[in-house]
Amino acid sequence: MRRGRWQTAMGILFMVSGGIVMVRQLLIWGPEFVWDFTVAPEITSEKISFGMMGLGALMTSWGILHAPE
Repeated sequence: MRRGRWQTAMGILFMVSGGIVMVRQLLIWGPEFVWDFTVAPEITSEKISFGMMGLGALMTSWGILHAPE
């Protein structure tokens, strides 16, 4: 049985891309600085990465739940 649509593949791609950016930032700056960048009032790459992972989870669940039967 084939599960999902293109939304599932794009959702996984978004989650992996956001995760790679977060791991890279953690390795370069460390957890304290990443947390400071995350709670700062400016738009930062950490916030965009969290948004990408959230959008990816939403797209993945949409693709799986609305799969053709």
